[in-house]
Amino acid sequence: MRLVLLTGAFSKGMGYLENMLPKYLARTGTETHVVAMDLPPNYWMVGFNDTYGHLSGQHQAGTIQELDGFTLHILGHRKIAGYMRMVGLRKKLASIQPDIVQASACIGWIPLDAALYKRSFGYKLFTGNHYHASVFPLAGKQTSWWNAERLRCSITRTLPGRLIGLVTEKCYAIAPDCADVASKFFGVPHGKIDICPLGVDTEIFRPVSSERDRQARKELRERLGFGDKDIVCTYTGRFSEDKNPLLLAQAVTKLARQGEPYRGLFVGQGIQGEAIESCVGCKTHPFVPVEELPNFFRASDIAAWPTQESLSMLDAASCGIPVIANHSITTKERVEGNGLLYRLNDRDDLVRRLLELRAQGTREQLGSAGAAKAARDFSWRAVADKRVGDYKRSLGEVFSVTCRELSAN
Repeated sequence: MRLVLLTGAFSKGMGYLENMLPKYLARTGTETHVVAMDLPPNYWMVGFNDTYGHLSGQHQAGTIQELDGFTLHILGHRKIAGYMRMVGLRKKLASIQPDIVQASACIGWIPLDAALYKRSFGYKLFTGNHYHASVFPLAGKQTSWWNAERLRCSITRTLPGRLIGLVTEKCYAIAPDCADVASKFFGVPHGKIDICPLGVDTEIFRPVSSERDRQARKELRERLGFGDKDIVCTYTGRFSEDKNPLLLAQAVTKLARQGEPYRGLFVGQGIQGEAIESCVGCKTHPFVPVEELPNFFRASDIAAWPTQESLSMLDAASCGIPVIANHSITTKERVEGNGLLYRLNDRDDLVRRLLELRAQGTREQLGSAGAAKAARDFSWRAVADKRVGDYKRSLGEVFSVTCRELSAN
């Protein structure tokens, strides 16, 4: 079986779906190709240069490269109707001749073009939706069909999404609220939506389990300026207003000024960086490649994301540390049994929750539960097995999905 994954951007050293899923699809024996534009991730963001500017210029159009068992193809782009469209996708699909095309989105030029070319090449088309309700404002509003914003969404998203959905086998929504957004606003037929969570690479994201791991933890903490008794609270990702890691820094500052041994470690970049760095007990560190990120989690004691969901919640859990998130997230399965929820944007409640994790025994108990859950329910290997089963069934092949436990690795 030959598969193409279409994605807007690809950046080496990241832990995104377009990096991780192809790695594990290739291990199933699937010939896997990733086709992306010559753009960095999140190129459309306000304040992009402050956060991801260092990733610009990683790839040039026409590049073909072998990575982790799959082939990466970089195409050019052109802005049409305000959105980026791949240049040369039809020619690329003709050269690869895929059996399956998996688009990472269910709306936009990429899945629309994939739907248009489907008849010519005869592949089966799958899509996905990663839009949580928290990042799609219309999902939280009560509007009539005649509301201007709703009408604009219907024309630009729902209608083309419906056309794509008609020729789609399945749309993988990463959470229940993503499924709702896909159905209500993006035109995906409800019966074609399958909830399939994102995964974690349990080969590299694992708890401290050896003397070597313990020594590495100690050395990194010393290099970052943290003592053995410090309770290090880590955030990873962009330092932006919507993610608001500054709230965590302010909570850590309040605890530090009270004489509590809490410290903050913020791995990433963005407009809140200077404000975070000025907070008592807090340090910032630039983004690191995904293979280095587990070291930072294993050097920490707690991981927290004050506002929006993050895939790194699973990474932290897999490394055996408890997770704190806000009460409004829809992906509570990433925290239940292995962390705590606090009231969104309530700094004092965040302080209270951090104090509940002061005891090492409590942190270890929750951390162990998180590592076990991540290995059991959220490994990229299991996600890849599920998808390959769906792909082969769509082609009429007999395929048995094998559920592999971490102990079998």
